[in-house]
Amino acid sequence: MRKLFLALISISLLNIYSCDDGDVITVELDFGETFKACEGVSSIVFYKTKDDPSESLSLKIDELSTLDEILVLDEVTKVYEKDFNVSTSNPFNYRTYSNDKLPNNLFCNDVPASDITITQDIESTDGTATIKTILIEDDNDGIPAELEDIDGNGNLDDDDTDGDGIPNYLDDDDDGDNVLTKEENPDPNNDGDFTDAQDTDGDGHADYLDSDDDNDEVLTRNEERYTQNEDPTDDKTDVDGVLVPDYLNGDVKEGGITTTKYNEKHHNIVQTYVVSLTIANFDLTLISLDEFDFGILEDSKLTKTRKGEPKFN
Repeated sequence: MRKLFLALISISLLNIYSCDDGDVITVELDFGETFKACEGVSSIVFYKTKDDPSESLSLKIDELSTLDEILVLDEVTKVYEKDFNVSTSNPFNYRTYSNDKLPNNLFCNDVPASDITITQDIESTDGTATIKTILIEDDNDGIPAELEDIDGNGNLDDDDTDGDGIPNYLDDDDDGDNVLTKEENPDPNNDGDFTDAQDTDGDGHADYLDSDDDNDEVLTRNEERYTQNEDPTDDKTDVDGVLVPDYLNGDVKEGGITTTKYNEKHHNIVQTYVVSLTIANFDLTLISLDEFDFGILEDSKLTKTRKGEPKFN
């Protein structure tokens, strides 16, 4: 059963809230920081479960039926935020079970599992549930977005090394040489320090920001002597028994072509929708909180990919 501790005598890593009557208590809501969702025909259930002891928190919202509805962001603020009244149609429930372990899809079946036994079901039909969705985009190139602020002015959108119209933090090929940034060893020893990024020609410009990696005056993206497919990584010359990519071999200067487009397989931008839920002023009999952070939604549908549209220079 949920534990309640007087703040006056309890020192712990628990959230402290104020009750409606003015008393301050700490409440142990040890359900983890994430929650899940089940889409229905005419509603959505947001829930979180735990074992030892087996408990669940769930919120049904009748006005929603699919997650896509909360992924439509405001065109100006780029955020979705809406309040829903906790009510008989949108109840907030705390339940305990006699089962030692609960299934992951506890609220996702039309017919409840016969082997699940509820021992306590407390329902609140008062309060406000606030859903907020923000969108985070990244190029997933192995370089943290904050480190792609080349000019250091705090504005990531004006850093576009190759001038293709896609800022570096969203561009998986920062220098536009048709070699993915993550394949140009921006962090060779994976220690999070990018000052030792690969610099083949030693000109002070890391390969992932250098359009001519071997400084042979032939642009990397033009070093396609053998396979002209907007991919210079598969054009190699034997050097003492080792096949070396021409774009990293300063001795190979002949045979370059002029590539007039970017590799269509590149410029994939990863979109991550971060959905948070807060429930305020609810009443679960003994537990009445001004505000409870329900957590962050965990669902594969929240990760999407869009295609960037580079402009060739």
